[in-house]
Amino acid sequence: MRLLVTGRDGQVAASLLEAGQARAGVEVVAIGRPELDLARPDTVIDAITAARPDIVVSAAAYTAVDQAEDEPDLAFAVNATGAGKVAEAAARLGVPIIHLSTDYVFDGSAPRAYVETDPTAPLGVYGASKLAGEQAVAAANPRHLILRTAWVYSPFGKNFVKTMLRLAADRDEISVVSDQCGNPTSALDIADAILHAATTLHRDKDVAAFGTYHLAGTGETNWSGFARHILDTSLKSGGPWARVRDITTMDYPTKARRPANSRLSSAKFADVFAWTAPDWRESAEEVVRRLVAGETRQAMTA
Repeated sequence: MRLLVTGRDGQVAASLLEAGQARAGVEVVAIGRPELDLARPDTVIDAITAARPDIVVSAAAYTAVDQAEDEPDLAFAVNATGAGKVAEAAARLGVPIIHLSTDYVFDGSAPRAYVETDPTAPLGVYGASKLAGEQAVAAANPRHLILRTAWVYSPFGKNFVKTMLRLAADRDEISVVSDQCGNPTSALDIADAILHAATTLHRDKDVAAFGTYHLAGTGETNWSGFARHILDTSLKSGGPWARVRDITTMDYPTKARRPANSRLSSAKFADVFAWTAPDWRESAEEVVRRLVAGETRQAMTA
């Protein structure tokens, strides 16, 4: 099974490349700019066709949430038009597409974890562009899995875990928002879930599992609780530690509004694919230990 993942430098792509090396019979190939540039649709079809994949994983995205408010055209070009072109290319080859989306398609007002059938209502440009991308992917390729995830971190790229460790190395106290809740999700777990689902799709060409799913870490917390667990694990592993001070969203204004509730129910994915993410604490501990130990030297300095 040959998987092509878009977004060569992203957290999910890096995690898929690592996971693919440990799986017999699986080849993961990542492509990105300049060969494949979602802001230049003319590059997409040729790049994906040349790779001859069995399944396409659409992980490339414009993810600068605040900057998107000033660059809506670029955000939609990448996250909507570009994503649709990737799905179109997969459809031309007659292969499925697994597309990554986000909790930001919701406004965060629900009193519980969101399920796939809940109404979408993005608060900002980023969420709106990702929702438009979901719609473009579904329209271009009926053989699609759209996986909404949240609060993604890993040993790779830029993310909240690495930011907390970096700040703790220089400060005694870090202020972190406590009134936004969600499911921290390791990209290592996302990669494992994608490979698990891809194997099902590859084995059963007519599987009736296509559609939209939520895929997030098991359990929930708020940002400050996430930060405390990261730093406590770091201390136990010989890494930096700092006190975490709770603040509100009002204390930390950003250009783009964030959902107060980013909790996603992943029960549908678990039911259909018989796969459940580990508890978020366990997954976070694995990533923190790797970073503190310096196993991913290049990633730590990114």
